[in-house]
Amino acid sequence: MVYHIPALLNESIDGLNIRPDGIYVDVTFGGGGHSMEILKRLKTGKLIAFDQDEDARMNVPADKKFLFLDQNFRFLKNNLKFNDIRSIDGLIADLGVSFHQFDEPERGFTFRQNAPLDMRMNKTNTVTAAHLLKTLDEASLADIFYNFGELTNSRRIAKEIVAARKVKPLTSVNDIIDAIGKLAPYRQEHKFYAKVFQALRIAVNHEIDYLKEMLMQALSVLSSGGRLVVITYHSLEDRVVKNFMKTGNFEGEEIKDFYGNIQTPLRIINKKGTAPGDEEIANNNRARSARLRIAEKI
Repeated sequence: MVYHIPALLNESIDGLNIRPDGIYVDVTFGGGGHSMEILKRLKTGKLIAFDQDEDARMNVPADKKFLFLDQNFRFLKNNLKFNDIRSIDGLIADLGVSFHQFDEPERGFTFRQNAPLDMRMNKTNTVTAAHLLKTLDEASLADIFYNFGELTNSRRIAKEIVAARKVKPLTSVNDIIDAIGKLAPYRQEHKFYAKVFQALRIAVNHEIDYLKEMLMQALSVLSSGGRLVVITYHSLEDRVVKNFMKTGNFEGEEIKDFYGNIQTPLRIINKKGTAPGDEEIANNNRARSARLRIAEKI
């Protein structure tokens, strides 16, 4: 089984502007696709990789230039400090769910196969999607589907879930599809369920909050001229990354000096972002929604 095919691989590695003696961080190691390419370009440098999914450990290379940390990337700065690393020359984050996670039905990441409603990136965490569906009130569920799935009928979805769980617990993929299936627009069922599952996954794993924490820490450890390279897959995380690279904050609020120049700690390298070409999409359909954003610390 292919663990993961990275999107925009060459473009993202080129975007790091790797020095052979530099120190780099891959905060989403996964199948190791990006890390292996970085290692090829290092001579005396070092690569530190993070991944909270225990399955990623099977892909760790035997290379003395490489250090693997089985941690969530929200603990970036503390882990680097513990390993006596005060600054880095580049950081890459591929925010997508890996092929491996999608293709293991028991992980519950996809609506295409019946499985337990799990969705945990870190299998040692206790809160699953089923737990959220069981314990959260109707208003909180509606907020999840609206904020993380951008579903305009989020209140209806939450209402149907609360009604269904009074009959029986929603513990499997089929349970939630049965509960809200009548709300899926005709011929847009897949898009609807994808948004529902995206919302639950983001909530289970605190993806947006942890992304913000990581970006702030990345800024503090990047050396001047260091590169921040991020691949996003949906509008929520892309908006966070885009705003942060442009303004240094997550709201996109432009702070200008006396002369009208935007005060920001980063210089954007590819202003509109980079999308995959037709050939890559044909060979890797999951790359279709990918967008690469690159910035350099001033």
